[in-house]
Amino acid sequence: MAKFINLVSVQALPNYSLALEFEDGVKKVFDFKPELALAPFAPLKDIALFNRATATSGGVVWNDDIDISAEYLYDNGILVNRPKQGRGERFSRIHL
Repeated sequence: MAKFINLVSVQALPNYSLALEFEDGVKKVFDFKPELALAPFAPLKDIALFNRATATSGGVVWNDDIDISAEYLYDNGILVNRPKQGRGERFSRIHL
């Protein structure tokens, strides 16, 4: 069973990239340029539309017709940072 990844924030960056933060604290950058060659994403070549990227728990949306899943972005984005897990966090996941 695949893990559901929640996206908590997105910021459109110059040169058609997205800065992403996920619920687990992981931050990634996704280079969207290759996707622009695909028909569903071609309208995003309009930088004004691309800059309207909005985060939802399930991914990034631009309008009613264009979105991309959080799982795809998580799997294919470039890691910027991974949150450090403190001792208390590590042990709080253990259920006795």
